[in-house]
Amino acid sequence: MLDLHRLKALHAVAVYGSVGAAAEALMVTPSAISQQIAKLERETGSTLIERSGRGVKLTDAAGLLAEHAERILALVEMAEADFEALRGTVVGRLSIAAFPTAARGLLPAALKELKRRHPELDLMLYEREPERQVREVARGELDLALVQDWLNRPMALPEGLSRAPLFDDVVDVVLPADHPLAGRREIDLAELSGERWISSSPGTVCHDWLVFTLRTASLEPEISCVADEYATQIALVGAEHGCALVPRLGRDVLPADVRTVPLLPRPTRRIFALWRTDAARRPAIRAAVDVLRQLSPPSGLMPISQEPQESDESGMARHVLSRPGQ
Repeated sequence: MLDLHRLKALHAVAVYGSVGAAAEALMVTPSAISQQIAKLERETGSTLIERSGRGVKLTDAAGLLAEHAERILALVEMAEADFEALRGTVVGRLSIAAFPTAARGLLPAALKELKRRHPELDLMLYEREPERQVREVARGELDLALVQDWLNRPMALPEGLSRAPLFDDVVDVVLPADHPLAGRREIDLAELSGERWISSSPGTVCHDWLVFTLRTASLEPEISCVADEYATQIALVGAEHGCALVPRLGRDVLPADVRTVPLLPRPTRRIFALWRTDAARRPAIRAAVDVLRQLSPPSGLMPISQEPQESDESGMARHVLSRPGQ
């Protein structure tokens, strides 16, 4: 009889293209993957992997077996989900990923509430960029993901995934405090023509969205600084290196030398939970989605008041986001 763990190892090599990448995905050593495949070769009496330069190449027999393994692993996942649903208890391991601001602004409270309600649930959180999350959920490496896309640039999802909308997160422009437009109640994006911009790294969702949004408003982006952390972007704005578009989720304390102003039209990103459809009956996934919905802020988050500002001992102005119950 074919061993499920060995089939999983072969399937991972087929998906990721190398023993090392498969080992990383399954969180084992490359030696463990090689041993599992060697045992599978002895069980099947077939050569499954051939060396090809620095990498490996799957034989025709391996390709056929990997296709069967994918279907078998999907059936096993469905069986596990059905069994958990039959028991009706929220137990087992649940791996969750979120993009950085959601990992900071929503997940800590959500994980705490999940553990309070379901102490037998074993939770694991990963911080991931949205594209990586989608891939890892689709491949079965993650159980649940918090993903973002934009109203003006929606994300295409592969088949076999289900999602639940959580809330909409509005983006404001962050300006130096002495900027001529910093005192406005609202700014049309087109009014920021000629400004320099602080952006996330090229190739990231946030960078691509910023360039797309500015060009849609007939603004050619002049990138002055690149920083992936929003806190760093805000500090650079305060030092008058440019402007930044920063979502409200996860935004905490703003320096006194910056101002946030709502934009027209309102740039909005949609936050949603994502999981494999085959695992939808798992009580742990349903429980996690319920908690995320309950703890999500109201869509659009209330605008942040610029005045009055309370300062702490470091001179930092405190801006508090609206949260359920506050």
